[in-house]
Amino acid sequence: MIDHAGSQQRYLLMSQKISPLAGTQATAMQRVDVGRLLAAYFDLCPDAGISSQQIVFGTSGHRGCSFTRSFNQRHVWAMVQAICDYRKSASIEGPLFLGFDTHALSLPAFESALEVLAANAVEVRIPNAGEYTPTPVISHAILAHNAKFYNAVLDVQDRAGSHLSDGIVITPSHNPPEFGGLKYNMQNGGPADSTCTNWIQVRANCLLAESIDAVRKVSLSQAKAASTTRTIDFVTAYVEDLRGVVDMCAIHRSELRIGVDPMGGAGVHYWARIADHYKIDLTVIDSQVDPQFGFMSLDWDAKIRMDPSSVYPMKRLIEMRNQFEICFACDTDHDRHGIVTPSRGLLSANHFLSAAIDYLFRTRTLWGKKAGVGKTVVTSMMWDRVAAALGRSVYEVPVGFKYFAGGLSNSTLAFAGEESAGASFARINGGVWTTDKDGIAASLLAAEMTAVQGRDPGESYRALATALGPTYTDRVEAPATAAQKALLGSLAPQSIRSTTLAGDVIAQVLERAPGNQSAIGGIKVITDNGWFAARPSGTEDIYKIFAESYRSQAHLSEILIEAQAIVDHTLSLQNE
Repeated sequence: MIDHAGSQQRYLLMSQKISPLAGTQATAMQRVDVGRLLAAYFDLCPDAGISSQQIVFGTSGHRGCSFTRSFNQRHVWAMVQAICDYRKSASIEGPLFLGFDTHALSLPAFESALEVLAANAVEVRIPNAGEYTPTPVISHAILAHNAKFYNAVLDVQDRAGSHLSDGIVITPSHNPPEFGGLKYNMQNGGPADSTCTNWIQVRANCLLAESIDAVRKVSLSQAKAASTTRTIDFVTAYVEDLRGVVDMCAIHRSELRIGVDPMGGAGVHYWARIADHYKIDLTVIDSQVDPQFGFMSLDWDAKIRMDPSSVYPMKRLIEMRNQFEICFACDTDHDRHGIVTPSRGLLSANHFLSAAIDYLFRTRTLWGKKAGVGKTVVTSMMWDRVAAALGRSVYEVPVGFKYFAGGLSNSTLAFAGEESAGASFARINGGVWTTDKDGIAASLLAAEMTAVQGRDPGESYRALATALGPTYTDRVEAPATAAQKALLGSLAPQSIRSTTLAGDVIAQVLERAPGNQSAIGGIKVITDNGWFAARPSGTEDIYKIFAESYRSQAHLSEILIEAQAIVDHTLSLQNE
């Protein structure tokens, strides 16, 4: 018997775990001690026999903290040596593009990676003058280099495949300042697939456990002076090509007043270049870089987190919204976006991207007639409604942008996005732009939509909801141990004993995504009037429940309350 009253209390408590400090400025006591963090990166050695200190590639690379011995120099050495070994096994001989963001651990990790890449004689391309490099810029660089080697069907084992490039981005994305991270992007420009990351993970953990001395490395000075190491201008190549994916001329002609908050991230110096190159009225509200991110307001759990989809870190920009006609922010590696309008404040990513899908497929007349929409299992059903109205197919996959890279690169997908405010879309001419999330392009698209339509994306979404019927979405998050996350991630449909959800009969319980039949890493429970999905985070020690109602906000609350009850009850049975 499920205790719905007790579960309601737990849900309310879960919802009310929003810290009273959320949205306030971090105090000195709440900011990371960068000196101690860097010392721990070099001095603390991970114990490969402890699972929390091993290398684990989640939805987007390996992330951890030097204090907890989950991201230290030895982790980076082992991961990069494993990538070198993987490249050799796959006959990848083209250049590797290497970039890093503004987290405190990113520069030392970048330097550790370069030491290993140079020792393995990998042709490495690094940014001029130590410039920070957004994740989408690395994807763009890989695709630009590989364009001359791509055939209609690319076999990377062919001799031509040996000339293809790949990339590494040193970033923990929007995670708190004490985190470090590393992502590997394949020859298609997108995040490495599971086959690749599993290979790298196993090899790296073997090196970590058995023989870190087997990692080939040279000194940093030798690495920088190596003939295989070359600096390139990532900024100019990306900025000048933006006109290929966004109608920058329309933004220029509109004279829109645009505001952007780089959140102290890797694109901090890109925005002024974009404004100058395209002669647009764009104001960077804060260009400081601070490894403590002390200028950020605290997130829901009183942690500093550079998440542009959360109202708490976005407080500053939301308060400034009346100074601009459209404004936006990006997370630390600039692969996620947050769109703010004067009338509606921060837009839900589900709402903005629904409007973006509708706008793009109606205005990009050169896009392929059969190109579809990619979405994850936790994004809004509104995307499906918009796609159906446009006559476009929907490809639904688990959380993880790696599942979209192939479709974006071969143009079977013209748009792909996630509920967590990450998206990429095709060039204006229908060709591939990036195969990783691009917060810069998505943000500029919001400006284009406003310029061309004469209304902001929030108003565009409201028109869609009127035409297609409203939906109501939300997600809740809570701390979770590794054991709890593992249990939730392994739930099977038969584990769900409930037959109803918020007054409706449960029609389906999914453990695999409809688009590619890959495991969700959790469950999705569906009725005729809504759904919920529960899954552990792949990057932090939290779990998430996503939900959507096609009826009302009150019905959405019912779904969330009962979802918590169902998950609690199911996990308790699994523990017996």
